[in-house]
Amino acid sequence: MIKIENVCVNYNKVQALNNINLNLHNGQNLSIIGPNGCGKTTLLKCICNNIDFKGNIYIDNKNIKSLKRKELAKKVGMLSQLMSISFNYSVFDTVLMGRYVHQDKFLINNSKKDIDIVKKSLETVGLLEYKNRYISNLSGGQLQRVFLARLIAQNPDIILLDEPTNHLDFKYQIELIQFLKEWAIKENKTIIGVIHDINLAMLLTDNILILQNGNIKCFDKSENILKSNILNEVYNINIKDYMINSLKKWEKL
Repeated sequence: MIKIENVCVNYNKVQALNNINLNLHNGQNLSIIGPNGCGKTTLLKCICNNIDFKGNIYIDNKNIKSLKRKELAKKVGMLSQLMSISFNYSVFDTVLMGRYVHQDKFLINNSKKDIDIVKKSLETVGLLEYKNRYISNLSGGQLQRVFLARLIAQNPDIILLDEPTNHLDFKYQIELIQFLKEWAIKENKTIIGVIHDINLAMLLTDNILILQNGNIKCFDKSENILKSNILNEVYNINIKDYMINSLKKWEKL
């Protein structure tokens, strides 16, 4: 269970998050949406304790501020949008880094269990045959699947997604979201995802959190949100009309 209690964040005297309170039960997934700068990514950074914040966040009744980095990494893992590659490791070694949190030493004397888990993780995302290839030689979609395999190897209880479909082709966006949704159900994981695309956000989870100016605007089931006028208010545009008009163009073909 995740309990977020009175969380506030300030950047240079500007309030990025204001009194955020939220409870999520194990296996209850959540998509976070809202305009740029509303605090979506900041909230994820709070959950993995990467930034200073006021208030408290509890995971399984433990305050994350009291957890050591490795201990928290066993509970929480993050998949972000594609970034530049700093070190040109092989696919296998990149995924093997996910096992670091389960080891006493950093990638030294890896056990057969670790190696088997890495192979299984690569097989899960369909990249086992690429295990010896350097990550600089992969496409964007393949690279994101490598990072996903690393997260699977890490095996945290809670998966944080920070716009993971950015810079991916449309096909890979849908495949990634579908995979994450099915994998979370199968492995009893909790997913909290920041997704810009509203359709993808609602494909990923049934629970939607809408942030606006650092505040919770709405937390509800996706179908209730679609029936309301809340999206139009937050994005200052008639979302439903836009979606319907786009669909009509396809229907005419």
